[in-house]
Amino acid sequence: MTGVQDRTSEGARRPTRQRAAVTAVLAGTSEFRSAQELHARLREAGDKVGLATVYRNLQAMAADGEIDMLRTDEGEAVYRACSTGHHHHLVCRVCGRTEEVEGPTVEAWASRVSAEHGFTDVRHTLEIVGTCATCSAH
Repeated sequence: MTGVQDRTSEGARRPTRQRAAVTAVLAGTSEFRSAQELHARLREAGDKVGLATVYRNLQAMAADGEIDMLRTDEGEAVYRACSTGHHHHLVCRVCGRTEEVEGPTVEAWASRVSAEHGFTDVRHTLEIVGTCATCSAH
């Protein structure tokens, strides 16, 4: 069930066993993982959370800014628990290793371009994809 029923009177999402399980499995990995991979880990741990529930919780957590989501070159959404402040990612296209980076130049550019075109309440994401030093050495 989604919508108003999932929110408390303060507007925050209601904590559920399923959400706690998804949060725990995300905390156990430092790489971006697909919903299917996270679901498999939950099943291996004996947690009977359905795949649709995993998807729904990941989407809600990403919308609430609790986790980061990015799209792979194939268009698949992948998720990772990250630091709480605004940041960007360097992602290795070979092994998936991810580094959080800050980008103040990007912030200034995004603000300027948005204002020039009359946009307000602007958010952005930035992923820089390349090959990490370890994968480059092979």
